[in-house]
Formats: sequence, structure tokens, C-alpha cells
Amino acid sequence: MSAHRVAVLLLEPVIGFDAAIAPTLFGAARGPDGASLYEVTTCGVTTDPVLATTGFAMIPAAGAEALATADTVVVPGTLYRPARVDGRLEPQVAAALAAIPPAARVVSICTGAFVLAAAGLLDGRPATTHWQHADALRALYPRVQVDENVLFVDDGDVLTSAGLAAGIDLCLHVIRSDHGTQVANAVARYCVVPPWREGGQAQFIESQVPIDDFASTAATRNWAAQNLHEPLTIRRLAEHAGMSTRTFIRRFREETGLPPGEWIRHRRIDRARELLEGHDLSVDEVARQSGLGSGGNLRHHLRRGLGMSPSSYRKVFAGHEH
Repeated sequence: MSAHRVAVLLLEPVIGFDAAIAPTLFGAARGPDGASLYEVTTCGVTTDPVLATTGFAMIPAAGAEALATADTVVVPGTLYRPARVDGRLEPQVAAALAAIPPAARVVSICTGAFVLAAAGLLDGRPATTHWQHADALRALYPRVQVDENVLFVDDGDVLTSAGLAAGIDLCLHVIRSDHGTQVANAVARYCVVPPWREGGQAQFIESQVPIDDFASTAATRNWAAQNLHEPLTIRRLAEHAGMSTRTFIRRFREETGLPPGEWIRHRRIDRARELLEGHDLSVDEVARQSGLGSGGNLRHHLRRGLGMSPSSYRKVFAGHEH
């Protein structure tokens, strides 16, 4: 089976940090036999050097023809003026994007969302970008449903990330969706980054940084993640944090972008996926250890979130028959 082809389109002036994310993460993804799971190619409209915003140029390995055979296309952040200011694409760029196969997955990092929006790929879809540029994206492309409070948006075949390092979160999410948590976690360890980051970019927006006190729910989140099999009520979490329930809920939202119950549910599903991939436990035991209670509850969450039963998930990502 051939590796999944990823084409990273560099548009001048490209954000150098963003441009390196997809080649680094997808390039580090390996299967059980050590073989690369992705074939990554950087490309430009031509093969000429592409200027970056921070004092260097990048030489793409291919021209726009690489987009026509890609399974996934990634557009890193860019200051490309036609899309960022004029709300359009130059004919060469428009033609290159039009050549992307209909079945391909399209991903943007940071302000790469402006390019997808200019191509009409985000019309009527939820999307995100760096919080500083969300209003500009919303004004320039009013048909896009912009959400600046999240780290990334997965809308099936089109995915967008917030600014800069959120591109790492999105690429890890894609790898996890394609090949499971063990592969994604191995890539995260190689890159020395957390396999998942809590919350959204609302916590980084200047106007939303709380200044009234400095209490944090971080220690309680860490404790909860280690005790997912236990009953974790809001009251118990608040007591652990030494806060009133009301203060705890408010602070938790400020720090993670999620209500406590939803955050706990996500962590439990993540834990269940890890157990299904790496252990020969029964479905009921996986549900118990992850805090989801019953096998029926686990099946419900996996089918709703992934469209798969626990046994199907295990077969796909762990190679076991159960």
C-alpha cells in the first residue's frame, strides 16, 4: 500500500514556522514496521524559491502539479496579498487549487484559511484562523462561519487551524484520525509537544486574559486525567481546586474553552481509544477504566464521534480481531 500523499503549498510570502509544521509531523509518522505513513512534498506555483516572512527563502520540491495527485493538501499561513487583502486569487494560484482532486482533504494552517476562503472552499463552512485575523477573515469572506475561539476546526474534508502552533494540534489530530492515538503520540513525543492541548485559542486572546486572580484549574485537570475511572462531579473537581463551584466553572472555561463535563468526556474518550489500541481488554473493561461506565456508553460515544464501534476501531487501529 502506497503512502498517503501530502502536498504543502507555499505561497509567498509564506510564514516559515507554519510551512515547516506539516512536513515535520507527517514526515515523522511511522507504521509498526517503521515505514513512512505519509509522502510529503512541498510545492509552489512554480519551483522558484518562495520568500518567507522572516529573512529566508524556501525552495519547493515541486511545482503546482503536485496538487493534482495529492491525497491531502496543506496551505500554511501566508501574507499572500490577493487573498489576504483583495479577496481573490491570482489565475495561477486559482488554477493550482482547482486541480486538487475532489476526494482530497484540504487543510489550512493559520492565515492559510484566507487562501481556502478565496478559492470558495470555506463557503458555508465553519473555520478558524489566528485570532488576530479572525475579524479580517470574517469581513473579507462573509460566507465563512469564523470561530476564533478554537484551536482547529475539522469539517470533514476541509480542516482549518488557528495561529502558528495550533497547526501542530491540527496535524496531530489528522494523524490520530488516520492512524490512531499511538502513532500520533509517537509523533508528539518526537516533536517534544503534548499529544493534545487543552481548550481553544480564547485563552490567548488579550482581551480575555483574566486579571482579577491567579488561581488555576491546571492541577485539578492533571489530577482528573489520572483518575478518569472515578466519579468526577463538578463539585468534586471544585473541591479539589479549592474553589466554589461557580468560580471553578468560570475559571475552567477561561482556561480550556470548554465546560468541565465536556472536557472530562473528551479525556475519557481519548483514554478509551488508547486502551482499545494498546490492550486486549474487553469493551466493558475499557469503558470501566476510562470512566465511561458501560460498554453501551462507550459504543455510543465512539459511534457518535468516529462513526465506528469499539471492535471496528480496535481492528482498524490495533490490528486485532475481537
